[in-house]
Amino acid sequence: MSNPERDPDEVVCASEAAPAGVEVLTARDVPLGGPRAMRVRRTLPQRHRSLVGAWCFVDHYGPDDVADTGGMSVAPHPHTGLQTVSWLFTGEIEHRDSAGNQAMVRPGELNLMTAGHGISHSEVSSPRTATLHGVQLWVALPAESRDGAAGFAHHVPEPVTGDGWEARVFLGRLLGTASPVPTHTPLLGAELLLRAGTTLALDVAESFEHAVLVDSGLVGVAGQEVKATELGYVAPGRQRLELTAYDDARVLLLGGEPLGEAIVMWWNFVGRSHEEIVAFRAEWQRQIAAPAPDGQDGPAGHDGPDGHDGPDGPVVADGQEVRDGRFGVVIGDHLPPIPAPPLPNARLKHRP
Repeated sequence: MSNPERDPDEVVCASEAAPAGVEVLTARDVPLGGPRAMRVRRTLPQRHRSLVGAWCFVDHYGPDDVADTGGMSVAPHPHTGLQTVSWLFTGEIEHRDSAGNQAMVRPGELNLMTAGHGISHSEVSSPRTATLHGVQLWVALPAESRDGAAGFAHHVPEPVTGDGWEARVFLGRLLGTASPVPTHTPLLGAELLLRAGTTLALDVAESFEHAVLVDSGLVGVAGQEVKATELGYVAPGRQRLELTAYDDARVLLLGGEPLGEAIVMWWNFVGRSHEEIVAFRAEWQRQIAAPAPDGQDGPAGHDGPDGHDGPDGPVVADGQEVRDGRFGVVIGDHLPPIPAPPLPNARLKHRP
């Protein structure tokens, strides 16, 4: 999913351990464009916490009546330096990307897209979707992987069950099961369904920091109450994490070793400096042949960043040219691409 805010947050950070205990992060409401556009609840990044392991972005949405919201219709947009993790509770979304991948995102199925050096993609809810409910997550790629090839993985985890609980582990290891999907840093991602009155004691990696996103119900995270739409952060240093459901509950458990690298995150890009982000933005604007009304990109040329078009010349989507380049061209999509918003007047820098 894109981050099509008018004034997207920029975060530069180095992951740090928090004091003992559970920190509760509340979500902010973010509209994704237009009067009927989807609204999401964003719990990560925040000004005082930008990463949990390598997880750098958590958007939680729905359940939304598509008849009211219009569903999801996110036109082609670019990414670099990250992975997107799509996980649905209800509904269906079609994914297309410039690496030639086309796949449906369905409940209980993982779609993981690796941007690496650069990719563009679109996401559109299917006509048969009446209710849309799920999460969109991003993972920051470490320095040695961030300029690698684009890629895509799909995985359907088998549920594991116990007394009062059910789990689907889509990344990493938990509860005696493991996802086959490789990651570039040690990560954990799992959906847990808990029946009211259940306490589930999880053996977790002591080196990991964890985040518990509560989708529904009231949950105790190591004794701290976390309400629906909130995220409970747990610092490294625990070998066991207890979750108690006071109501029937659904949570996502995310975790990973602290990234240990400073990143700059703005719009749909993860980089390492202000200059990199400026260059990524300029390349996308040149690739979609978009003018630069704010003067940031100079004249809009007709060549992509590599100075060439696709094998058959530019692709036209609803009257908008999309030329080949760093972010490629989304095949089979005819929505006009999303232009990058203006950069802030200040230099992109660290926020505590």
